[in-house]
Amino acid sequence: MNKKDLKEFLDTKAEFYNHPQFIESDPIQIPHQFTLKEDVEIAAFLTATISWGNRKSIINNAHKMMDLLHNSPYDFVMNHSEADLEPLSAFVHRTFNGHDFVQFIKSLQHIYKNHRGLEAVFAANVDRNSLQPAIHQFKNSFFEIDHLPRTKKHVSDPLKNSAAKRINMFLRWMVRNDNNGVDLGIWQSISPSALSCPLDVHSGNVARKLRLLKRKQNDAKALLELDMALRRLDQHDPVKYDFALFGLGVFENF
Repeated sequence: MNKKDLKEFLDTKAEFYNHPQFIESDPIQIPHQFTLKEDVEIAAFLTATISWGNRKSIINNAHKMMDLLHNSPYDFVMNHSEADLEPLSAFVHRTFNGHDFVQFIKSLQHIYKNHRGLEAVFAANVDRNSLQPAIHQFKNSFFEIDHLPRTKKHVSDPLKNSAAKRINMFLRWMVRNDNNGVDLGIWQSISPSALSCPLDVHSGNVARKLRLLKRKQNDAKALLELDMALRRLDQHDPVKYDFALFGLGVFENF
């Protein structure tokens, strides 16, 4: 398939899957329940954090997270007492447990009180049209306060060769405005051109079959290779092709 045919194929698939019906089976439905900017971004960040494994389980557990935050995540983050945190200790999603959940709430409060919020801390560290250094700096800021060492594994670091799939997905949700009501696009200070594809087993396998990606491991080096390929197809909105790659892999067994 030449570049022109590949672009037409992926544009068609991206348009097909980047549709409101996509929300019904995707974790992005959780932040869509909120209207306050801070509620949306906190719900999105926590949901993205547990987005690995069975999608139904992810969605069910994300709903449990929101229930434990009284369905007012920003108010809970900013105004919780130690007693309010106790019910969170029973939460578990795979290796993310209640201790991690409590740490995330405390670290999020730190981000909003001392770094002007999630958008500001990411926007301050965009480097050369890439958000990967910003993810690294965000992790440093997130764990500036006293924290459990075990919890650090739940925020990936691209500068340690991680593809950072979940946090790149969160950033896609926040930054990209697709005009179709799927991605939320509530952050105006970061350009969609700086986004990276949330690289996972599905998107990686499809990208290799389409010769967009040669590297076998789904790591930071593979992400850079895929980013460059997708930006050649659309430099302004490269991660729209995440819908195509994911849809082809999950729904069409491409």
